[in-house]
Amino acid sequence: MLRSLYSGVSGLRNHQTKMDVIGNNIANVNTIGYKASRAVFQDIYSQTIQTATAPDAGGGTGGVNPQQIGLGVSTASIDVMHTRGAPEYTGAPLDLSIDGDGFFVVSEGNADYFTRAGNFTTDASNNLINSNGLIVQGWMPDADGNMVFDADGNMRPMQNLVLPQDFYDISVTRNGELVGINQNTQQRETIARVALANFNNQSALNKMGNNLYDVSQNSGLPIIGAPGTDGTAGINPSSLEMSNVDLAKEFTDMITTQRGFQANSRIITTSDQLLEELVNLKR
Repeated sequence: MLRSLYSGVSGLRNHQTKMDVIGNNIANVNTIGYKASRAVFQDIYSQTIQTATAPDAGGGTGGVNPQQIGLGVSTASIDVMHTRGAPEYTGAPLDLSIDGDGFFVVSEGNADYFTRAGNFTTDASNNLINSNGLIVQGWMPDADGNMVFDADGNMRPMQNLVLPQDFYDISVTRNGELVGINQNTQQRETIARVALANFNNQSALNKMGNNLYDVSQNSGLPIIGAPGTDGTAGINPSSLEMSNVDLAKEFTDMITTQRGFQANSRIITTSDQLLEELVNLKR
């Protein structure tokens, strides 16, 4: 009976964790670029009452299966589901969404972060920034006019994207190029290119809040590339990626989690009643 009490307690605790995950998903149903999480359970080790035995070599008796009593449930993992959300057309020229895997790179000082939220704008210094003021990373043309690669074919380091003052009517192409009309020549020219980052294990990225992710020990280092090249995803200009939260699934999970919580609480009350009967055997 004591085993059932503690099994019920573990069930309550872990169903509460799952409800916390579901609640956060529902709260972020309209968060741009948000990726839903899921809680996965696993059973705790079992107490072996009797070990298994092999069949008798002479064929007189058969084998016996082990007798084990489980000791409850634990949370195996809380996974981030990096399925793509639907793009929403906004018409804003600097709103971007990624048509595939990958993350925009934004910088705060010497620290790089990664995001799926492409609601970018410019500040007073004409830096291309996200909603929290972090500067979008990419490439500007060097003195020789090279953009992503130098004259030797090596990828250039990323840099802060600063839009020139003498360009107007700026828009973004599917391969991440920022193009605008030069006020001096009245010609449309490429002025910058956005960088994208991929990871060997994007599910291991740390959520940092503010729609940002950071590398972890299990995510691997970022693999930087230009949109639309060498298998890197393209860009959907003038659109934002919506949250990938499925409300129908979340509400269904919420119902089953609530019932699981109720059932585990019933285990505790029933075990308590059994203990009460045991205490009252002698009246």
